[in-house]
Amino acid sequence: MVEQDGEWYVGWSPEVPGANGQGHTIEECRSDLAAAIALILEDRREDGLRGIPSNALRETLTVG
Repeated sequence: MVEQDGEWYVGWSPEVPGANGQGHTIEECRSDLAAAIALILEDRREDGLRGIPSNALRETLTVG
């Protein structure tokens, strides 16, 4: 979701709590939000992998 706040566009993702972005254009805002989502997911991935047995099958799933 993106809304304008003065000279800024502010975006957030209701599906990824804590993810937000901003920019002077909608494109900048979307790019900033995408980067924030990527950082949050990477952090959650690292947390989720702690304690996983070394012989566990690890695969990456891409959702398009």
